[in-house]
Amino acid sequence: MSNLTGLVTGKGRSPGALAQPRKPGDTVTQKTVATVLDEWHSAWPELDLGPLGLFAVLAQVYWLTAPEIERLMAAHGITRGMFDLLTTLRRAGPPYTLGPKELGKSLLLSGAGITNRLDRLEARKLIQRLPDPSDRRGLKIDLTPAGLKLVDRILPQLIRLERSMAAGLTEKKAATLMRLLDEFARQLAQTSRP
Repeated sequence: MSNLTGLVTGKGRSPGALAQPRKPGDTVTQKTVATVLDEWHSAWPELDLGPLGLFAVLAQVYWLTAPEIERLMAAHGITRGMFDLLTTLRRAGPPYTLGPKELGKSLLLSGAGITNRLDRLEARKLIQRLPDPSDRRGLKIDLTPAGLKLVDRILPQLIRLERSMAAGLTEKKAATLMRLLDEFARQLAQTSRP
């Protein structure tokens, strides 16, 4: 069963599961979203599928791209989630410091999710927790020189990888897709329930 068929039939991956890594030259034969939706219309004509196709294609794109990105991160000894946290600090600009709440908000993570990543990054000396001078009980998270160096080494590689993945889209199509998905993400963020 393809990932897409599994998603649409309710037998998709468990949350957080990654696709099996593909080797260079492997071909992937998958049904298109349109084919799966047509099958549903044939099997259950009165069922309103609503935005099922949208969510199926979003999941499919994730499943097809995540393994390659995870391999890149693993080659540097970190996960994508850890890299996201490091790049959030890098984007903050010098002195590359944010509070845990700011990090959580930017990464859409709970306190526990942030703590787990911080622990792993601190053990690798890529970040450090320091007292917040403006709040005696608070902390600031600093990107260490080693963390900065790692981000600056990985980010160009990631951009090259993502550029190769998106090579089939024109610049105009990629910009339109990004704009529409950003609009969708903002709408979801406004209506999401705690």
